[in-house]
Amino acid sequence: MTALRIGTRGSKLALAQTGLVAERLRSAHPGIGIEIVTIATAGDRDQSTPLSSGEGAGWFTTAIQEALTAGEVDLAIHSYKDLPTKRPEGLVIAAVPLREDPRDALVSRHPGGLHELPRGAVVGTSSPRREAQVREVRPDVEVRAIRGNVETRVSKVDAGEYDAAVLALAGLRRLGLESRAGHVFGFEEMLPAPAQGALAVECRADDAATRALLESVDDPVIRVAVTAERVFLATIDGGCSFPAAAHAEQFGTTLKLAGLIAVDGRIIRSKMAGPVATAASLGRALAEELMSLGGLR
Repeated sequence: MTALRIGTRGSKLALAQTGLVAERLRSAHPGIGIEIVTIATAGDRDQSTPLSSGEGAGWFTTAIQEALTAGEVDLAIHSYKDLPTKRPEGLVIAAVPLREDPRDALVSRHPGGLHELPRGAVVGTSSPRREAQVREVRPDVEVRAIRGNVETRVSKVDAGEYDAAVLALAGLRRLGLESRAGHVFGFEEMLPAPAQGALAVECRADDAATRALLESVDDPVIRVAVTAERVFLATIDGGCSFPAAAHAEQFGTTLKLAGLIAVDGRIIRSKMAGPVATAASLGRALAEELMSLGGLR
């Protein structure tokens, strides 16, 4: 057969993630040919506009999806949390094969976690979700936007531009930089973005052959958890820049989901649990409860 063309961003992290999925595909389908096609996205080209602006939705995914729709690649690999909740017509998430530890981590020039930072410390993040949770714990620190790939953000801390930065532990691990995590936040300290650490493999809905190949690398346990988290976010309808967080975990036949939203400087939290088969409705119900508590309905 001809080689599968995989579309991905050209960053070191994106290529590492693509390599992980390619390895799974080769293991499931010995002899399969794979070609990696790197695609520059708007988020790669623009390194100055804050990601929290409304224009950020789809910055790291739209160009790749356009190439997929046009038939320039056969499938695309994304960091799932980068995908807007509004799905493009003609494309499907055919596999959710991998999820690294979804927690956030603090890369710092000071030992310890948030509580140990000096008063007035500058903390870098471009995530309203992270900013809200940092401010709740340390209202005295200065939260400042930070752009660039994982290595660039770490280097900005090392150079003294920031006292610390909050990053996804998954990215640090996949780049071999886990040792730079001075503190890993527990879920009770900082809830992650919905689908953080998970990879999404996307292909054309009418490409039956590729969809059949991808079925072999889909992980149903990961997909269930991510479904609850993503439906939670979609129900809130805030997109990638809205201060919302969620994390789901499966225990036997039960799925436990924790979520939060930030409204007018307040963080509102809640939890729910239900059968695994009700993942989507669980995510929807938790979002509706939080919006009601926050006066958004």
